[in-house]
Amino acid sequence: MKRRGYINWDEYFMGVSLLAAKRSKDPNTQVGACIVDQNNIILSTGYNGFPYGCSDDDFPWDREGDDTKYKYVVHAELNAILNANGKSLKGAKIYVDLFPCNECAKAIIQSGIAEIVYLYDKYADTPETIASKKMLTSAGVKLTKFSTEKDEIVLKFN
Repeated sequence: MKRRGYINWDEYFMGVSLLAAKRSKDPNTQVGACIVDQNNIILSTGYNGFPYGCSDDDFPWDREGDDTKYKYVVHAELNAILNANGKSLKGAKIYVDLFPCNECAKAIIQSGIAEIVYLYDKYADTPETIASKKMLTSAGVKLTKFSTEKDEIVLKFN
């Protein structure tokens, strides 16, 4: 008899997305993304942070003022797309904890990703998210709110 209580594919990939978010050094918002193909093979992961070669000690993490993080940070979704290193993402799914902004929506559409599975829609009423949903829907990208009966998945190192 096989083991009971194992996680399903959506829980696994959302878990990978949340684990990737733990790599972000952003003191306020940590977002992760995981892209998988139709065979449930991980193609790429990403998290929000500064581009390669831009030290997170030299660039601002501030959210307000003249020089903020918003000019420099690469979002998790775009990082995952870029980290795929040219692999075809046509028909893939992207798992992300925070619903994608309008800029990431453009990259998702252009890369051929067919579905977004998201955990939170914290900024649903902002112009950027409204624009994102309009573009994604127009382009035929499926939008799926992540659902599970589990409250947590625990990882232990000992």
